[in-house]
Amino acid sequence: MRAVLCGYYGQGNGGDEALLATLLQMLPPSVTPVVLSGNPQETRDRYGVEACPRKRTGAVLQALRQADAFIWGGGSLMQDATSALSPLYYAGLMGLAQRLGLVTIAWAQGIGPLERSLTRWLTHQTFAGCTAVSVRDAASARLLQDWQIPCTLAPDPVWALQAVPMDLSDLPRPRIAVSLRPHRSLTPDRLQMLTQALIAVQRETSAAIVLVPFQPIQDQAIALQIQAQLPGVSRLITWDDPRQLVGLFQEVDLAISMRFHGLVMAAAAGCRCLALSYDPKVSQLMQELSLPGWELAQLPKLSEEVRDRCLAVLAQASGLESVVIEGWRDLALLHQELLVNVLKECQ
Repeated sequence: MRAVLCGYYGQGNGGDEALLATLLQMLPPSVTPVVLSGNPQETRDRYGVEACPRKRTGAVLQALRQADAFIWGGGSLMQDATSALSPLYYAGLMGLAQRLGLVTIAWAQGIGPLERSLTRWLTHQTFAGCTAVSVRDAASARLLQDWQIPCTLAPDPVWALQAVPMDLSDLPRPRIAVSLRPHRSLTPDRLQMLTQALIAVQRETSAAIVLVPFQPIQDQAIALQIQAQLPGVSRLITWDDPRQLVGLFQEVDLAISMRFHGLVMAAAAGCRCLALSYDPKVSQLMQELSLPGWELAQLPKLSEEVRDRCLAVLAQASGLESVVIEGWRDLALLHQELLVNVLKECQ
């Protein structure tokens, strides 16, 4: 059985690559994946799978015609907050796969925001035509329920992503991972305040600061700006495989992250977390896991308050309890169960 996997793949985003790695991990071994990628050669080399250019119409059509199944592979694909064109691309491919008679699975989706009536209508029609749907948050499940579209609700599948070890033994403890990204809510003043807080924490604890740009083309400039001001040991770490990011969080003592999947990986590794939310999905995760942190718009103005919160979280015995982590991982495997059951029925 051949399945075309469609998502924001091959674009250098650690979160989306983690979703792809998890999807490949969860696919039944009898399924041959073909990944639509912005960088097909990198995708082939990284995962050892077939890949084709996501924007080359002829190659995509050929892949679909040779396939038995089409899978939207996780994340917020149907949303129009960042782009009005992006949902047209994903819905167009899903609609084409449905017309070609493929098994169509919307897998681990987070739906919205849907700010335009056209996008909302298109999203409704596209999900209604899917063979099966799983979502990763309650708001998406409620929307589909309102539309009378059945779905499986489970935590983000990256909870179950297997780690590739990363050796940080040459860095002193405590180790603090920092993952920030550009956003209008992260103003220059707020970034500088966070940097001053990190400087104070490092001076007080002699911590090693590990700067982790999840999407280097966007995040690395911020990481370098922070690193240039730190008085102690620091390291900027880029990744070749998203599973290395899971391994990294297993080796640090505190993760300070804006990135949703940075928090998921850190929490799954049992790492203490401090969340900085710029997006409803991050805020929801903070609520579900009772993570300390702030909405970016509500950050304290004084770096001393942030320093004190960092020190307080660092002083905690550990992150989530192992029984809680296992519970979230088990629930995340419901996404795998859906894949196995639906694809098995269609073989």
